[in-house]
Amino acid sequence: MSSSKVGPVVSAAHLADGALPPLSEVEFALTIVSNAFQRWTVRGMAAAGLPGLTPVEVLILHAVNHRGREKTLADLCMMFNIEDTHIVAYALKKLQGLGLVTGGKRGKEKTARVTDEGAAACKRYRDVREALLVDSVKRLNFGEAELSGIAALMRALSGQYDQAARAASSL
Repeated sequence: MSSSKVGPVVSAAHLADGALPPLSEVEFALTIVSNAFQRWTVRGMAAAGLPGLTPVEVLILHAVNHRGREKTLADLCMMFNIEDTHIVAYALKKLQGLGLVTGGKRGKEKTARVTDEGAAACKRYRDVREALLVDSVKRLNFGEAELSGIAALMRALSGQYDQAARAASSL
């Protein structure tokens, strides 16, 4: 390969030809990080003793465990920006079948609460995460404020994509 400029690293050059080429770089990076993160969650949970969960099931388990409070189906869908409630309902049903969460009701709403076994699985995952991921990320020398800034930018971008999706639905 010659030393000439290759151009931005994107998955679709025709999208980078528009008015904001770096957005295509961000989209490609989001795709790669999303797939890597999902692979990590599944393998990290398997290393913690729970093989066979999907990425959504791992995230739902951690969310139900979050702060030890019961969560509604609507809470979980909102938290993860999931439109299809069946995806979350199926994940909860599977986690309940494994004895990791218990189901309940608050009025007409279905709720979920983590079991002791589910909380223990989350703790084991945390330990695996600290050993295999956190230490290596620390070595990249990103400051905590910098990582928080990246997270804030990603949340802000999610709002832009949501708005664009709503607009596209009206076309």
